[in-house]
Amino acid sequence: MTPLRRLLDRLHPLFKEDGRLEKLYPLYEALDTFLYTPGEVTKNPSHVRDGMDVKRMMSFVVIALVPCIFMAMYNTGYQANLSMQNMGVESAAGWRGSIIEGIGLGYSPDSFVGNLVHGALYFLPVYIVTMAIGGTWELVFSIVRGHEVNEGFLVTGMLFPLTLPPTIPLWQVALGISFGVVIGKEVFGGTGKNFLNPALTARAFLYFAYPGDITGDAVWTAVDGFSGATPLGALAAANAEVGMAAINGANGVGVTWSQAFLGQMQGSMGETSTLACLLGAAFLIATGIGSWRIMAGVLLGGVGFSALLWAIGSETNAVFAMPPWWHVVVGGFAFGLVFMATDPVSASMTETGKWFYGILIGGMTILIRVINPAFPEGIMLAILFGNVFAPLIDYFVVQANIKRRMARSAA
Repeated sequence: MTPLRRLLDRLHPLFKEDGRLEKLYPLYEALDTFLYTPGEVTKNPSHVRDGMDVKRMMSFVVIALVPCIFMAMYNTGYQANLSMQNMGVESAAGWRGSIIEGIGLGYSPDSFVGNLVHGALYFLPVYIVTMAIGGTWELVFSIVRGHEVNEGFLVTGMLFPLTLPPTIPLWQVALGISFGVVIGKEVFGGTGKNFLNPALTARAFLYFAYPGDITGDAVWTAVDGFSGATPLGALAAANAEVGMAAINGANGVGVTWSQAFLGQMQGSMGETSTLACLLGAAFLIATGIGSWRIMAGVLLGGVGFSALLWAIGSETNAVFAMPPWWHVVVGGFAFGLVFMATDPVSASMTETGKWFYGILIGGMTILIRVINPAFPEGIMLAILFGNVFAPLIDYFVVQANIKRRMARSAA
C-alpha cells in the first residue's frame, strides 16, 4: 500500500457519515476515485459486471481529445508566430513574452517547440480557469445534494476550452462555464439528466452575450492588432463572384484544403484539425464509447445537403460555392461530429434514432452556414437543436417498433 493510499484511508473517517467533515465527503471521494479505483465493487452473480464505468469512459474521451489538445497549443502558437513574423513584431507582449524570452525560445513559426509553448501559454490559462470554476460549481452542487462528484465534468472541462478563441478574456471563460454547468446541467438534476450539452451551452451563452470576443476577424490570432478571418468567415463576407477565392485565392486567407485538414488555419483553439478529430474518432469507435452511427449520420447529412446547395449555386451568396469536401474540414464540423454530437446524455439513445439525429445535425449545420451566413459556423447551433429533438426522435422510433411488434403478434 502506497503512502498516499494510507493517508487517504486515515482521512476517510473524518468525511464519512457523522464525521467532522461529513459535508465535504464529495471532495474527498472525488480525489480518492480520481487517484484510485473505487474499492466497492459488485460481487453477487445477480448483477451484470462491466469494466467500462463512468470514470473509465470519461478518461477515454479525454485520451481521444489529446490530438486536439496538442493541435490547440501548436496551431495557436504557429498562427501567432506567423502573424508576428509577417507584421515585423519582434516579441510577444505581456507575461507570455517574458516567459518565452526567459526560457530562450524564439518566435519563428518554423520552431516546433516555440509554437507549442507559445500556444500553451494561451490554452492552459483558459483550461485552468474552466476546471477551477466549473469544478467548484460541481463540488457545491454535490455537497448540497449529498452525492458524489461525477467524472463527467472532466470531459466538459476539456471540451469547452477547445471551442474558444485564444484571445477570450478569462473572466468570460469563468462566466461561460458557470452558465454551462449550472444552467445547462445542474438545474436539471446533474450529469445524466441534462438534455443539452453543457460545453456547447456555455459556448452558446458567450456567443450571444459577448459576440465581439468570440467571433469576428480579431479574435482568432493571439497578436495585438492582427486581423484574420477564418475560411468560413471570409467566404461569408465575400460576394458571389469571388466565391472560393475568398479562401484559397490570391486575395483570400491563403488556406489550402490540406492545410485546413491538418489544422493550420484560423479558428477556435481545438477545432481546426480534422486529422486530430479523426484520430479521436477512431479511438472512440474502437473502444465502443463514441457512436459511429451518429458520426456517420452527421457526415451524411452535412455532405449530402452541402452537395445539393453547391449544385444549385447562388448569384448573391458566396457560401453556396463551397464544395462538400471543404465543409468537412473548415470550422468545427469535424470536432462537433466526433466529440459534441456523440454526447451519450444529450444525444439520441435508440440505434435507429442515432441516424436521424446525426442527419438532422449535419443538415442543420449546412443550412445555418449557407442560407444564413451571419452565423458562419453552424455546428454549435445545429447540435443544440439536435439535443432538443433527440427525445422526440427516440419517442417516434420506440413507437414505430411497438407498432411493428403488435402487427407481428396480431398476425
